[in-house]
Amino acid sequence: MERHFYSVELGNVPHWLLATPTRYSGEAFDEPWMFVDGRTLPDPGPLKAQVAHPGTKRDFVFSSIEETPTVSEAVASVFKTLAPGDVQLFPVSIEGEADPFFVVNATKVIDCIDEARCREVHHYDDPSPDYPGEYNWIYGLRIAPSKTEGAHVFRLKKFKTAFIVSEDIKNALERVGNLGVSFERVT
Repeated sequence: MERHFYSVELGNVPHWLLATPTRYSGEAFDEPWMFVDGRTLPDPGPLKAQVAHPGTKRDFVFSSIEETPTVSEAVASVFKTLAPGDVQLFPVSIEGEADPFFVVNATKVIDCIDEARCREVHHYDDPSPDYPGEYNWIYGLRIAPSKTEGAHVFRLKKFKTAFIVSEDIKNALERVGNLGVSFERVT
């Protein structure tokens, strides 16, 4: 039976926007994109995030700049239960919120883009030596499920902006509800 996967994207629903998490002191990280880089991180210590734009509080959103996944305790529980080897969960205090939230760091990067089945791919016009062969954007993203190595949550090699989840994760997240994200099937 073929496994199905979904790209998690900012939803077209009213929601709040959160700033990129910082240290609790307010000091920015040297690599603010580290939570979307697809690697295991050392414990960053206490985190906080400001509300960048007020709106409807949601259980799953991406930060406004680096698109760091930030989730409620109920959503964090889904990742902890169904994909403990694929993610790290870091507590983050949200400005004006008493409820616990977590940054979700996908720790796996998998080379499984099926470029021939994607609708349209765009590479960077001026390739950087730091990002050889990286995609600027992909429309109609498709991946090869046979290359996902049993993972339930991961980033894509050469297109790390995509946050990919298995159908099991997607279904569990939808049961939580109140999401500020949508799911685009990529298989």
